[in-house]
Formats: sequence, structure tokens, C-alpha cells
Amino acid sequence: MYIGGKFPRTESGRYYAVNDKKGNFIANMCLGSRKDFRNAVVIARKAQKSWAGTTAMNKGQILYRIAEMLEGRRAQFVAELITQGESEKDANLEVDTAIDRLVYYAGWSDKYQQFFSSVNPVSSAHFNFSCLEPVGIIAMIASENQGLLGLVSIIAPAIVGGNTVIVLASESKPMTAISFAEALNSSDVPGGVVNIITGNRSELFSHMASHMDVNTILYCGQDDKMMTEINELASNNLKRTIFHKKHDWLAADCESPYMIEKTQEVKTTWHPTKV
Repeated sequence: MYIGGKFPRTESGRYYAVNDKKGNFIANMCLGSRKDFRNAVVIARKAQKSWAGTTAMNKGQILYRIAEMLEGRRAQFVAELITQGESEKDANLEVDTAIDRLVYYAGWSDKYQQFFSSVNPVSSAHFNFSCLEPVGIIAMIASENQGLLGLVSIIAPAIVGGNTVIVLASESKPMTAISFAEALNSSDVPGGVVNIITGNRSELFSHMASHMDVNTILYCGQDDKMMTEINELASNNLKRTIFHKKHDWLAADCESPYMIEKTQEVKTTWHPTKV
């Protein structure tokens, strides 16, 4: 797994087999536990303040660097996607789109504040400003399909907005998630900003939704029962919930500044104009 800029094994020592679409064995993956997730939250909390204070220009440069690292290992990611069951055409398209998506959000890094912030009209002698601030820690359950693009499409807007994330990778297609973690580790992303766990979503989702130091939970999928339970557990600390029911992360609406805005809080400041 990838936690705090390192590659620890799960504390439980458990693992599960990953097979291709024909049922052939590919690899063993760590079966992440509740304790692994708790450890990741502690590390993500320590990293969040300094990451939120990083300049917008620097965040954009870091995302662009991740895209460069991904492009440099393009052939490896294509091969892994094919091994996990995608056609060569789809694999090439997914990797290219993931690279473009990182560049897209790198470009929004120093622009989304101007896009969403405002000066508000008030009747008193004040200036009234609204601007965005990151929610903090986001627990993410990534899409089961498109193991690379589904991962990149939720991580990029969250971290460019100053959040830190703990992502549960696709259970059936986790190989590209770990390779993506290697690309992150070789780039300029500070340790703890992005943490990736592999494992079983049915085992971990309730812990992710109920953890009291997680500010937002993001779920990708279409399991209505799971979404209902996430909403109920998240209400215990008024955790924000974000649900993406997308089948295809190649769609045009999968990249938008509003994907950044979903991971932000609005801060409003009043300033007197007279004494």
C-alpha cells in the first residue's frame, strides 16, 4: 500500500489474489484493514495544514510533475491495464486521458479561487468576501472500473484544492493504483498528501464513513444500500458525502472546476469600511 510516502504492508498480514477476466492469477495484493485506514488518517491530518498552505502555483507544478511521471511510464500502465482485462485501444485511451486530466487540474490550481469566490453586496458599511478553503481529509472509495483513470479523476481535484486524501483503490483492478503510487513517490508530492489502500470495499467502507477525523467521504459506484449506510454513518460528525455514479470516467463531465468546488468549504469574511 502507499501511506505517508512509504510502501508498508498491511498490519494484518492479509492479502488477496487478483485475477484477470479469464480467472488467471496475476498478483497478490494487500488486504487493507481498519487499522491501516486509521494510520493513514493520522498521517493525512499531519500533512494537511502544510499542504493547504502550499501556493497555488506550486500545487499546479506538482500536479504537472505527476503527469510527467505518468507519461514517462506510459507503456507500463498500458500493459497493466491490458493485463487487468482492457483492450489495447481502451488502455491507451485511459492512460492518455489520465495524463491530460492531471494537466487540466494543474491549470485550474491558480484559477478556481477567482472562479468561485465573490464580493457580496451588503446593506451595512462593510466589505463582504466569500472564498474557498479545503475541507481537510477526504476518504475516497475509487471506481471499480478504469482502475487508473477513475483514481486520477477523484484525487487530482481534491489535492489541487488543498485537501489530503486516503483512497481505497479498485478491488478488482488495483495494479495501476500501486504503480500510480510509485509515480507519486517519484514526483514532488509531500508524503501523506495522497495515501492509497488496497482491499475490500464492503469491509472498509463503514470505517471510512464513521471515522470522526475524516471531513468528507467520496464514493464511486452504484450500490444504493452502501450509499444509504454511508450517509447514515457520515451524519455522526456531519461529514460531507460526495457520490459519483459514473460508469465511464472518459465522459466530458468528469473533468470540471466543480469537481474541485465539491471538496471545498466557503469562508465568508466581513470587514468594516468605516470606524
